[in-house]
Amino acid sequence: MSAHIAVVGASLAGLRTAEQLRAAGHSGPVTVLGDEPHAPYNRPPLSKELLADPGDSDPGRLHAAVAFRRRASARDVDFRLGSAVVSADLRRGLLTLSDGAEVSFDGLVAATGLRPRRLTLPGPRAGRYALRTLDDCIALRGVLRPGARVVVIGAGFIGCETAATALGLGCRVTVVEPAGPPMGRVLGDVLARAVQRHHEAAGITFRTGRSVAAVLGRGEVSGVDLDDGTTLGADVVVEAVGSLPNTEWLSGNPGLDLSDGVLCDNTLLAVGTDRLAAAGDVARFPNPLFDTTPRRVEHWSVPGDTARRAAATLTALLAGRAPGPEPFAPVPAFWSDQLGLRLQSFGSPALADDVHVAEGDPADPRAGLLATYHRRSRLVGTVAINLSPARMRELREAFTAPAPAA
Repeated sequence: MSAHIAVVGASLAGLRTAEQLRAAGHSGPVTVLGDEPHAPYNRPPLSKELLADPGDSDPGRLHAAVAFRRRASARDVDFRLGSAVVSADLRRGLLTLSDGAEVSFDGLVAATGLRPRRLTLPGPRAGRYALRTLDDCIALRGVLRPGARVVVIGAGFIGCETAATALGLGCRVTVVEPAGPPMGRVLGDVLARAVQRHHEAAGITFRTGRSVAAVLGRGEVSGVDLDDGTTLGADVVVEAVGSLPNTEWLSGNPGLDLSDGVLCDNTLLAVGTDRLAAAGDVARFPNPLFDTTPRRVEHWSVPGDTARRAAATLTALLAGRAPGPEPFAPVPAFWSDQLGLRLQSFGSPALADDVHVAEGDPADPRAGLLATYHRRSRLVGTVAINLSPARMRELREAFTAPAPAA
């Protein structure tokens, strides 16, 4: 009888894993299980186009705008949606769902991704939002009305994209970020300050170096207190303070390292088992393009790359073969559109110990800007703002030229 592979997580990583299992030659049954009721959909528009969509909030219409089309090779894959996997027994090959159902498996792929980190703050909950799912987007878009006072806590990419969208909808927007200029961990100080000046000129207020101490209001949010005693009025508070990997359902299985996602080797097989692989944001793996340190990578390109490798690894193991020996060295890539700036990146800029502005003037990022990121004099990343597609292709080719780290 053909081996049954269960994929837990029905977002992009789960969908791509199912497709790649077929591409790798697995002909047995595949079941994809997801806690959301929606079929796999594209998340980046949730903080941009879909959040600004002027139409009605019908979930079916909005889902159709971002839903992925399933490839023909995966038409026979069974998608079970709307019930979360709450536990997995790797020894017995058994999953338990929140509705009490059980699903057996021979091979398993963790593709459960992330959930928003939420702040523990005194004050009302009504009026506080996070943005990760389609339902989160639907809830938030209903309150971003012209004139609404919006406080975004966190100036990472989701926070800045949400702030930019809210500003475009006529809201009065303040971003609170304790660490410094927006997206500074990835962009570095020079580009981060350039983006901040651009956003401030458009109308967003930044309170950097400050944190929120309390949420104010009776029943619903009316403002926030900052740690310096300042009070900001607020009708809407958006918490964009990072994410947590969804690994609790794997707890209790001996040998797994779930301290930050699922620790995997370079084949994306989970360390401590021979029947669990991981794909997407939840996978922590070493990338020889940089070094031997396992890391999670939260970029849009990673689900497809990791799905391909995880599917090949699991298919080989279930067929009694060793996984392919070739090193897995994907080039992380991301983009972000904010107030007329298109930020694009290859590599891992956050690893850099030196940043060099190679093209353009940080005083005018809209005219085009390129920064290169180096660690111990070796290129580890690039970030471009408003460069042409042809130039971006050149940069990607140049980035893959350096030899992998020893």
